[in-house]
Amino acid sequence: MKKLAIITTSLALLASPALAQSTTTTTTAPAAATTGAAPAEAKYSTVSKDEMFSSKLKGLNITNQANETVGEITDLAIKNNQVDAMILSVGGFLGVGERYVAVSPASVKVSLKDNKWVATMNTTKDALKAAPEFKYPK
Repeated sequence: MKKLAIITTSLALLASPALAQSTTTTTTAPAAATTGAAPAEAKYSTVSKDEMFSSKLKGLNITNQANETVGEITDLAIKNNQVDAMILSVGGFLGVGERYVAVSPASVKVSLKDNKWVATMNTTKDALKAAPEFKYPK
């Protein structure tokens, strides 16, 4: 009799949160506790082997048409879930005197050449040194 009372009480406690939930909520992914304004529904993607990853971009040297290294990709600025700018390190030597420049992703061509990612840009070292300096927000 005591076991029956414990089981009945346990079932009642487990069912009460389910009754308090709205019946209009639907999910296609396994339910998980979320906070904030993130969408509750997870959408999954497939990734092909020839897609670019940000981890491969960081540190990638940028060359120009004369095959001169004009800068290095150090970061990506993302706005509204899209790459808004590439942050380049330009000038300097061994980290001394270098500065950052934000450029449009459309101005940098990233491609796969001989199984290696390469980045090219139609510019010169002097043009990038003269570009407005990018400073990270505090």
